[in-house]
Amino acid sequence: MSKSKTILPIIVISQFCCTSLWFAGNGVMSNLLETFNLKQNALGYLTSSVQFGFIIGTLVFALFTIADRFSPSKVFFFSAILGAFFNLGFIFENQTLFSLISLRFFTGFFLAGIYPVGMKIATDYYQKGLGKSLGYLVAALVLGTALPHLLKDVLNNFSWKSVLITTSSLAFFGGLLMVLFVKNGPYRKASKTLDISICFKVFKNIKFRKAAFGYFGHMWELYAFWAFIPVLLIKYQKLHSEIILNIPVLSFLIIAAGSISCVLGGYISQKFDIKKTALGFLLFSCLCCLASPFMFQLSNKNIFITFLLFWGMVVIADSPLFSTLVAQNAPSKDKGTALTIVNCIGFTITIISIQIISSVLNATNSNLIFSILAIGPIFGLINLRKNLN
Repeated sequence: MSKSKTILPIIVISQFCCTSLWFAGNGVMSNLLETFNLKQNALGYLTSSVQFGFIIGTLVFALFTIADRFSPSKVFFFSAILGAFFNLGFIFENQTLFSLISLRFFTGFFLAGIYPVGMKIATDYYQKGLGKSLGYLVAALVLGTALPHLLKDVLNNFSWKSVLITTSSLAFFGGLLMVLFVKNGPYRKASKTLDISICFKVFKNIKFRKAAFGYFGHMWELYAFWAFIPVLLIKYQKLHSEIILNIPVLSFLIIAAGSISCVLGGYISQKFDIKKTALGFLLFSCLCCLASPFMFQLSNKNIFITFLLFWGMVVIADSPLFSTLVAQNAPSKDKGTALTIVNCIGFTITIISIQIISSVLNATNSNLIFSILAIGPIFGLINLRKNLN
């Protein structure tokens, strides 16, 4: 087996282990609310604080071109260690909403050195078949994001703190794996000087800009959908009192289903063009947003769950394709910074959509709530159709 073939599985495993930090708080959210006497709206604040931390982190990493000036594997390692440390802080007693938000913020901050940097490492190793490689990488992100929900069910007989201890341990292992076995890639072109203007210069390229705008539309929907999957299931269960759902396991399965579509999307894009494949998934995702109000009315839980599984697949499948388009239309020496600044803006958008959905949920019980998420895909579809080759 060639070195390039062994490198991808290592990057994927490392990414999976480290991104388990992302929704670790959401996996034990009900326990946090009860243990620390938090109000229901803490869900939106704690979820958004991770996103906000990631935004600030990606902004810092991008402005100082960290992933392009320093060894990406070492950046990944130190970020994983520090992210694991702040994630573990949740297990201590006498927390307040402020301290919990702060811990989630810094966890998100150091995730900025994991997710986009992991993609940067992949682009340093793979030029041909980059869409397929990033498909596997985003699939790892999806599984890592879903894992805390599964751990909550598997570790049900143990303290909720075991979920946080497990995810922090995995992050430490993932960071160690990356720094020991993944060296600088053959296609890496290091940037030797600090150039803050790169964050703005990359957007002068029309193809880069339109790929980025497609990604921004996708991000409006993605994390809001993921964050509120348990809420979707609870809402459906309340509307149909005779139905009982295993919400942690279903939440895991709905998010994890996206890992399959990410890999499939990578292979499909090799035959039908990256842009067209991204357009197709974004369109299906948009239709799911618009159909969601009607699905709540169905009394057949199997149809409802199948719908959510399908939504879970199409909502993320275009993510590696957008990242591929972004990477392909950025200068080689600036790819790390380009991927990071696009992530920064994309995750800023997620905070807006999460807070809007959270506010609307507190104000009304209408089934129309999640159709708001269609705004993003519609925006992305409009931009992708404008002459992006």
